[in-house]
Amino acid sequence: MSGSQPIDGSFASLAAQRADADFEHIDEEVCRSFQRSVEAVGKKWTAAVLLAGLRGARRFVEYRARIPGISNQLLSQRLRELEARRLIERIVVPTTPVQISYRPTERGKSLMRVLHPLVAWSTENE
Repeated sequence: MSGSQPIDGSFASLAAQRADADFEHIDEEVCRSFQRSVEAVGKKWTAAVLLAGLRGARRFVEYRARIPGISNQLLSQRLRELEARRLIERIVVPTTPVQISYRPTERGKSLMRVLHPLVAWSTENE
């Protein structure tokens, strides 16, 4: 058996072994970038806001309805932060009264596609 083959021969074990080896080659700047991204997404309610948008919320009240327990102030803050990171787009319709809606950007959708395995992992391991 070669040194790169897992002892138990499973694909999952081989994939984990390769993934672990890849961590050694991550440089410091990539580490810092990764840390900033994880901390931004890991802020309380951030993932819930992104997920609510992907599940169809557009107006502020729809986000509130899909995220029980979040305050108006914190929801506003998270929406601004996600907009600043270009993960959510804020759309202003100049009517009377002004209508404001939000929608995930392609960048926000791609982030949630990357995080989707974490959703599965969390249901298996919680």
